[in-house]
Amino acid sequence: MKKDLLSVYDLEKAAFDEIFERARSLKKMLRYGEPHTPLRGKTLGMIFEKSSTRTRLSFEVGMYHLGGMAIFLSISDIQLGRGETVADTARVMSVYLDGILLRTFSQELVDEFAGHATVPVINGLTDLLHPCQILSDLFTIIEKRESYEGPKIAYIGDGNNVANSWINAAAKLPFQLTLACPAGYDPDETILERGMKEGNVALYRNPSEAAKDADVVYTDVWASMGQEDEHEQRVEAFKDYQVNDALVSYAKDDVIVMHCLPAHRGEEITDEVIDSPRSVVVEQAENRLHVQKAIMEMLMAS
Repeated sequence: MKKDLLSVYDLEKAAFDEIFERARSLKKMLRYGEPHTPLRGKTLGMIFEKSSTRTRLSFEVGMYHLGGMAIFLSISDIQLGRGETVADTARVMSVYLDGILLRTFSQELVDEFAGHATVPVINGLTDLLHPCQILSDLFTIIEKRESYEGPKIAYIGDGNNVANSWINAAAKLPFQLTLACPAGYDPDETILERGMKEGNVALYRNPSEAAKDADVVYTDVWASMGQEDEHEQRVEAFKDYQVNDALVSYAKDDVIVMHCLPAHRGEEITDEVIDSPRSVVVEQAENRLHVQKAIMEMLMAS
C-alpha cells in the first residue's frame, strides 16, 4: 500500500523519529561525501502553482543526491491548468512517475490527487498546511536543543499554513506551543480546537505572553502568497506582532529565533533579530534538503 505525506497530523511519533534519524544520517553522509543513491532510476514530478525558492531547490537537489531525477511542472503548463480533471491527471502521472509533489493553494486538490494517484504524493505547501517545513524545523530544534520533547515554542503572527502545521505537530509530540495572533487572523478553527484538546497548545492576543520563557520564537510573513491585496490592511493589524529585540527579551536567554523564509524584513521581523546569533534561519533552510531526502527515501525507495 502506497504512503503519502499530506499532513504531519497523519504521522505517529515513531514516524517523526524515523524521519529525523534518517535525516541525521543523510546529512552526515553528504558532509563526508558518501554516495547514497537508493532512488537511482526513479523520478519525482513536481507540480507548482505557487512560486518557490527553497521547496523547489531542496526537492530537486535532494532527488539528484539520491540518484533520481526531478521534473518541474508549472500548473499552467500542464493540462490540469486547462480543465483536465484531477483524477485523470493523477492516474496518468502515476504511470510515468515514482512520486508526485504538489505546491498549490488548495489542500482539497492535494487530498484528491493523493486519492487517485497510485504513487506517493507529498504536500509541498498549500494554503492550509506546510508539513515539510515543520518537519525540517523540528529537526533543526533537535540539532540545537537535542530534543523536541519539552521546549516551549512561541509562534508570533498570522495563523497561516505554518501555524496550522505547528499545531498539528503539537497534537502529536510532547512540546508546548503558544501562538499569538491578532483577532481575525487565527489558525484554522478545526485544527486549533483539536490541537488544544490533544496537545499542549494555547492561543494569546498579547505576543509577549506567548513569548514569555520560550525556547524558540518563530514567525512568518504577515501576507502569504495570494494575499498581496491585503498587505496594507495586514501591516496595520499585525503592527504589534513584530519579532524584535523587545519581544525576544521575554523569551529565555538562550532562545533561538526561526523564520521559514522568505522574510519581509522590517515587518514581521527586524534585521537585528534575523541577523543575530540567535537566528537559525539558514540552518532551517538547509535542513529542508536533509529532511525531504529522508521523506522521499522512505516513500519512494521500496
